[in-house]
Order: sequence, then structure tokens, then C-alpha cells
Amino acid sequence: MIGTEFLPICRADMEARGWDAPDFVYVSGDAYVDHPSFGAAIITRVLEAAGYRVAILPQPDWHSADAFREFGRPRLAFLVSAGNVDSMVAHYSVTRHRRGYDYYSPAGKTGFRPDRACIVYSNRIREAYGDVPIILGGLEASLRRFAHYDYWDNKMRRSLLLDSRADLLTYGMGENILLRIASLLSRGVPVRKIRDVRGSCYICSAAESEVHYPVAAEFDWDKLKDGGKPYADAFAAQYREQDAISGRAMIEHYGDRILVQNPPMPPLEREELDRVYSLPYTRKPHPIYDKMGGIPAIAEVEFSITHNRGCFGACNFCALAFHQGRTVRSRSEESVLAEAREIASMPDFKGYIHDIGGPTANFRNPACDKQLKSGVCPDRRCLAPKPCPNLKVDHSEYLDLIKKVEKIPGVKKVFIRSGIRFDYLLLDKNDDFFRKLVRDNVSGQLKVAPEHCSSAVLCHMGKPDFSVYRKFKEKYFRLSAECGKEQYLVPYLMSSHPGSTLKDAVELAVYLKQENLSPEQVQDFYPTPGTASTVMFATGIDPFTGKSVYVATDPHEKKWQRALLQSGKPENAALVREALTAAGRTDLIGNGPDCLVRPTTPKGSNSSKKDTLNTHNKKSGSHPPKNAKKGPKKISDRQKRK
Repeated sequence: MIGTEFLPICRADMEARGWDAPDFVYVSGDAYVDHPSFGAAIITRVLEAAGYRVAILPQPDWHSADAFREFGRPRLAFLVSAGNVDSMVAHYSVTRHRRGYDYYSPAGKTGFRPDRACIVYSNRIREAYGDVPIILGGLEASLRRFAHYDYWDNKMRRSLLLDSRADLLTYGMGENILLRIASLLSRGVPVRKIRDVRGSCYICSAAESEVHYPVAAEFDWDKLKDGGKPYADAFAAQYREQDAISGRAMIEHYGDRILVQNPPMPPLEREELDRVYSLPYTRKPHPIYDKMGGIPAIAEVEFSITHNRGCFGACNFCALAFHQGRTVRSRSEESVLAEAREIASMPDFKGYIHDIGGPTANFRNPACDKQLKSGVCPDRRCLAPKPCPNLKVDHSEYLDLIKKVEKIPGVKKVFIRSGIRFDYLLLDKNDDFFRKLVRDNVSGQLKVAPEHCSSAVLCHMGKPDFSVYRKFKEKYFRLSAECGKEQYLVPYLMSSHPGSTLKDAVELAVYLKQENLSPEQVQDFYPTPGTASTVMFATGIDPFTGKSVYVATDPHEKKWQRALLQSGKPENAALVREALTAAGRTDLIGNGPDCLVRPTTPKGSNSSKKDTLNTHNKKSGSHPPKNAKKGPKKISDRQKRK
């Protein structure tokens, strides 16, 4: 059942419910959108369903403590989240320039949340209420729970728990973590005595050494603060322990205090996920935003369904392994169908389900049976560089689910727009899902993530060899032709990832030229907290092998690598010529068919209207037509760590 009532966002809302005070005040850096694609909506609805009074304080004015007094002192605690995205990623591009658009704020306007939102909000709450319990959660807190490299400061920072002065930090998916903490607080247990909850971090004195689980490793801030090998070693140890079955506690020393991370909370099982997604979400932004221009982020997800959590893909530049974990869980067929029927009943629904997906759309079950008993393998991956022989590949359940959603009255079409892991898809000996995907569930273009073509770079990314993508591409276009459709592939490509030299960037540019590909958008590697690639960027060391990695840190070289991926753009011509000269590949500067860029046009010459070569070829299927609609530049899917 779709809900009709939002949770209180102001004192008048609270008093209308007859409350004198809430049990929890949830402070969020995002506008209030009551949809299960938003972490704030899920956590608050889960607590409400457990009988707690929950109020939401969305995007409060942080310039003073006044806004944080809106509901008075909550009975149990303040819950603090920066929102669906790290506040620094939300505010700044990879070039550290201020973004001009915020998808999670009214009308996309900026300025509704502070930089480092968890720290600012927590400090304002302390100013308002002193020792009231403060519990951090959400992506920003989860990925900054340990000492970490901060790209915006270009230095190591301490655990967010210390800098925020909060009492507890929850990491990963927080439903059961917060239900456990709420139960203890409700029974009168002081927040500083809550020390054994899985999925949480706390600070205690070194003298106390109050640790309730076996400890895997201990690290010292005095050694971590300079980065380098100690930081790389710490990250590798932390990564290995992010499993609910095999994971152990981790400790960081900060002078006379220690940070303790308890082992992860087990992922929600199917029945638990079903309950979470059956709660009475209104599936809308709060009506307070109607006159403010609405919340842009709802457009992508309003008619979408999340059917799974977790990802065993384990790409090095992705924080999913450190947040949701590598163990996949999914909702039952009936739960997804029930949500699809609710969507079909909505007055604004036009017949199109925009997605049935998740972190990786075509993962529905754990990678192998061993994971159910022993957890994920700490030192090997399921798919790259080569698929594990124990990997179970089966799309039949996902295929049946999509077919059943398509039969619901009012549903005209189902699209799959979240990421498809193409190497996993190719491993399936049964082509039924692939054929149906191409025939029915692609909206003219399919987004996939080869990321690069260099074997060395792909190895550092944790991605399969490029030959796998070539096979996928050939099969995709063959199946499209068999269906009588002209469709496109939209490849995600990344420049300047650790391990990518100028020579590798030229190799990718040559491939794009040979294939007549002209990517409209490319992503320069963005070092965000909680990823192995960020550790490589900060240290020049692969944390998993201990070997040195080349890192392009010079801003001009990064511009060269990015320009090479779009060598057909006239505005990139000068940079491309510079890059090719620096790489010793002046043979690619010229008027020949294999050249990437024309020579410099003599001043005053009218011999050429264009400075670069036209590499676009519609038949290649590389991207949609150039007259396709374009919106404001948004945060990439890789940065939205769901």
C-alpha cells in the first residue's frame, strides 16, 4: 500500500500527531523524499514500523543551532546523515570546482547543505543540546569511518567519528543496526555503554580497551597520518574483514583513545528485505518542495524498483564492497510484483517501469554456495581477473521476474537501466535473458562499463580483460540485428585511473578512433573515500599486492588523458597534440585516416573549418544521436554509492 502521510518535518507536524517530543530526530543533508531509493526514507520508516516516533529535519540551516531545536530534545537520539551522496562529492567536481547543480535539493539549487555535513550537523547538535546521543549513518559516515585520504584537503583525515564528536557511527546498510541500538536506548542503556552492536564503531579510552569481538588488526594514527604503506596496509586489512561471517573487529589508536569497528551486521535476508520495501512510502518528495521547483533526483527513481543489494563485482574504484558488501541478497518475486502493482496504480504512471535493478542489475543471488557458510573470500574476487570456477551463473529467476512484471495491467514496458555486469552475462550458457534484454528491455541504448582497453589499467581497476568486452559488444549487436533493431552501447570510460600512463590513454584513444566511437561523456577518476583506487591514488601502492602503481597526479597530464578520450572535439585539439607529442606519438598527428588530430592550422588559413577529425559514425552504435536531450551535468552513477 502506498502511504499518504509523511513523517513530521516541523513542530506543527509533530504536535498534530499529539507528540510532545519524538524518539528520534533524523537530520539529513538531502531534501525529504519518501521513496525507498533514499536511505533516509528507509531508515525512518523502519524505525516507525518498530513503534518509534521519528521526525525528519531535512537540510536544516546549519549557520546556527536554532534549526536543530525545532522538535526539542529527542527522547532517544539524533540520527545524522549527509544524504545519499558524500557532501563533498555532491558539492565539488573532480577538478575541485564547485558544482552548480544538486540533484537532491529543491530545483537542483546548491547551498542547502554544508561541506562535511556530518561534522557540521553534529557540532550544531552538540551546541544545542550538549550530551544528547548522536548516531552517524549514511554513505559519508560509512566510508569515512577509518582514517582516510581526503581528496579535497589532499591529506589524511582522522575517522569521522572523532571529528564529529558523535557517540556512535553505523556503517553499511543500517536497518538492523539501528533497530538494535534503538532497542538498547529505549531500555535505558546509556549510549556510551553500547559497545557490542555489529555494524557500529565507537570511541573508548585505551585504558578501557572495551572490545567485544576478536580483533583482526590494530593501526596507529601517528603512522597513518602520513599515508604511504601504513595506510595501504590498513585499508587492505579493513577490506578483508568486511564480511558478516568471517569479519573481525578492527582498531585504530588515536593517542589515549581508540576507535573500534565491530564486525559487519549480517545482510538482510529475503524476508527482511521484503518487509523493508513493503512499508508505506508515499514515493514522493514532501509537498513543501512543490512551490520550490521539486526535487530532481526523484525523476530517475520514481517508477523504478530495487530488487537486490550488495555486489560481488568488487571494482577497485567502487565503494560498494566497503558499504553494502560483496554478498548479494534479493527480494522475493512477490515483493517486487507488489511494488510494481503499486507503481502501476499511481496517477502519474505512464506505463513504463524505468528499472528493476540495484547496484548491479543482473545479480540476484550470492556468487557461490560457499559464501552462505563461510562468507566471501578475503583474498580473491569472483569475476576478475578471471571468473572463479565456483561462480554460479544463472539469470533464469531474474528473467522470470521481469516477464511477470510486464504482465501487470497498466505496465507497457520494463527497462533495465542500472548497471549490467557484461562479463557475468556472457558466462551464462543460456542466452534467454540476453536475448530478452536486447529485444524488450533496452531503451535504444544500453549503458555498460568497460572503463578502459588497456590490460594493465583494467587489472588495477579490478575489471576483466578488454577481450571480454569485445565479445560482449559483438554479441549485443548481433542479437540486436536478429531482433531487427538498431541499438546503441553507451560505454562508461575513465581517464587517469591509477595505473593509467599517457601511453595507456593513447592506446584507448586509438581504439576509439578505430571503432568510430565518439563518447559524449567520460569520467576522470575521482578519488572518493572507501575505495582501493583512492588508496592507490594517495599512496602509489596497490593495497592488495603491495606493488607500486603509476598515478597521474599532475593536473595537466590529467587534462591530456581526458582530452585523448574525446580527441574528436575541436576544443580538445591543442591538448591532444600536446599529449601525443609528450607520448612520442606524433605519427597520430596529421590528415591521414588513422590520425587522431590534424596538425596546427597556420594562422589565417581557411583550408580547414575543423581543427580535429570527425570520428563520429552513427552505425557504430556508440552513443545516441547528437540531438538527444541533454540535462544538467550530474553526479555519475559511480559516485552514487547506493
